[in-house]
Amino acid sequence: MARDFLLEIGIEELPARFLGPALVELAALARDLFDEQRLSYGVVNTYGTPRRLVLYVQDLAEAQASLVREVKGPPAKAAFDIDGKPTKAALGFARNQGVAVEELVIRPVGQVDYVYAVREENGRPAVKILPEIAPRLITGLSFPKPMRWGNEDLKFARPIRWMVCLFGSEAVPFTVAGVTAGRLTLGHRFLNPGPHRLERAADYFGTMREAYVLVDPDERRQVVWEQVVEAAAAVDGRVAEDESLLEEVANLLEYPTAFPGSFPESYLRLPDPVLVTPMREHQRYFPVYGADGTLTNRFVGVHNGTPEHIDVIRAGNEKVLRARLADAAFFFEEDLQTPLAAKVDGLKKIVFQEDLGTVHEKVERLEALAGYLAEVFDLAPAEREHALRAARLCKADLVTSMVYEFPELQGVMGREYALRSGEDPAVAEAVHEHYLPRSAGDDLPATLPGLVLALAERADNLVGAFGLGIQPSGSQDPYALRRQALGICHLLLERERKLDLDGFFRKAHALYGPRLKLDAGRVVEDLKEFLKQRLRVLFGERGLAHDVIDAVLAVPFHDILDAWRRAQALALFRDDPAFQDAYTALTRAGNLARQAREGTGISPRLFADPAEGELFAAYRKVREVMEPLLARGSYLEALRAAAALRPPVDRFFDAVLVMAEDPAVRENRLALLAAVAALGQRVADLGRLVVA
Repeated sequence: MARDFLLEIGIEELPARFLGPALVELAALARDLFDEQRLSYGVVNTYGTPRRLVLYVQDLAEAQASLVREVKGPPAKAAFDIDGKPTKAALGFARNQGVAVEELVIRPVGQVDYVYAVREENGRPAVKILPEIAPRLITGLSFPKPMRWGNEDLKFARPIRWMVCLFGSEAVPFTVAGVTAGRLTLGHRFLNPGPHRLERAADYFGTMREAYVLVDPDERRQVVWEQVVEAAAAVDGRVAEDESLLEEVANLLEYPTAFPGSFPESYLRLPDPVLVTPMREHQRYFPVYGADGTLTNRFVGVHNGTPEHIDVIRAGNEKVLRARLADAAFFFEEDLQTPLAAKVDGLKKIVFQEDLGTVHEKVERLEALAGYLAEVFDLAPAEREHALRAARLCKADLVTSMVYEFPELQGVMGREYALRSGEDPAVAEAVHEHYLPRSAGDDLPATLPGLVLALAERADNLVGAFGLGIQPSGSQDPYALRRQALGICHLLLERERKLDLDGFFRKAHALYGPRLKLDAGRVVEDLKEFLKQRLRVLFGERGLAHDVIDAVLAVPFHDILDAWRRAQALALFRDDPAFQDAYTALTRAGNLARQAREGTGISPRLFADPAEGELFAAYRKVREVMEPLLARGSYLEALRAAAALRPPVDRFFDAVLVMAEDPAVRENRLALLAAVAALGQRVADLGRLVVA
């Protein structure tokens, strides 16, 4: 009869961001280990709070499923003589497998019969296996920053303090990091700490609820949101939906109770980000807005406990927030003493990167890159002026007191201070937008000056790092270079801007002067390969098949938007009536064209068969059609035109021996095939496609 299985790992307070991924990993690990051990199970669920990770499995089998092992032996004709008596080969095989020779069975494998030893092994009881599985469940978990404690070798998110392991009503003892699992758990640290004894796994959730612990993160998230909304409504306000803040708050406590608080109205003179950031980022409060959408002097906090003494708790939280807002107000007023432009010289004292100079030098490079992109994108004079001015000012807020205290306000305060310094609103917006997108799914710059500056910012960072030989490896990416490369891909694709990457990166490289260790050619090629890796994922997320992506990225790559358009055209072309002819002609030519020597020209006087001349004429005609189509990016039509090469290519291979004995004739024929194949390479390497 199946029973429920409970594993609770009691730990010291876990960072909120660790909890969700750990629970997903714990469930996956449990399924893998139960499958590996042939233990059938029902529903696998995981739960957790800052102080516990919980695995709860319904209907776990009492024992492993029986295992039938079949071992292949010698061929039957070698195992038995003509009288059907076992030979030494059969006797030896049976003895080695621990079965009687009479128990060997014969089974065909293809055209030959073989003897097999078949053994059935009974499964072990689950109570014998679970003490082996449970430690693996714990040690198999991974965390961003694991730690060691005491003299333990185990690395875990935080020190383990207790463990519960029950199979139905039976305790499953095992020891990890000096802690032995049993049936005692702990409740809320202050409201009902325990210990609490569990008689059976099914008692867990009721016991936890009585101990003021809501172990289900989904339930806590729902409770927190309902209470926050209710608390805001109690002061005639509302809170904005904020999934990440809600997730974090729910993962910070075990028994939530929301409460409204307030701060002096005088602070409402400050910009909203100056008020919201201390509330949200530092105190985990939900800002409260009025019916007209304006920020009020109210907030909602969430306490880890019951409503008792809530007035004292509210007063304490209000006091902390007042202190932070007082600091923010002081910093803001101080920063406004000088205009934003006057702070640019202060960037000479800030090191951008030890080998890459100061932030002020970076600003000068950004100005030059912004000018380069303004020309490439053919910006209107006013937009070009705004982009250059924004490049000059975009890092100036780094020397402000506000950003020094609240680094997450970079760009936000730059925009605010630019506006209050009398800069054009377009300049202020570009100052803010040059950081966008900050993360996956974030907003993109809405203005052209913002787009120009966002591209320049990322190119400068990438070229600088790659020029020093700094590249991400494995999970190590301290400079967030993958995110910045992905940002360039998103910016160019979403804003549909063509950009020659070679010229852009070479310009960025030249601006660094002698600071970089690697030459421009090496950096450009490394960066384009780095971008290709991002594009493989990005194109896949946009619905393209993997072989289409491989085919497009296998040919010379200089422009992200162009690569995307080629990939779209190739995906459509696969269902086109002309596909099969074009594919056959180009891939047949391409297979031998790899042996052609680069730079070899085609000489018609070396043609020895009419089929060569016919293919050459067809090639020139198709090329004449394809060139203008390729030039204007009409890749689908260009590929369709290549279908005309199928008949002359077929006749060529029927009539001509490409690898002729005469070297001149052979090289000439290979050069002709290379020229034909190169027409397709302008779009993709069709040989990479998976064609049935």
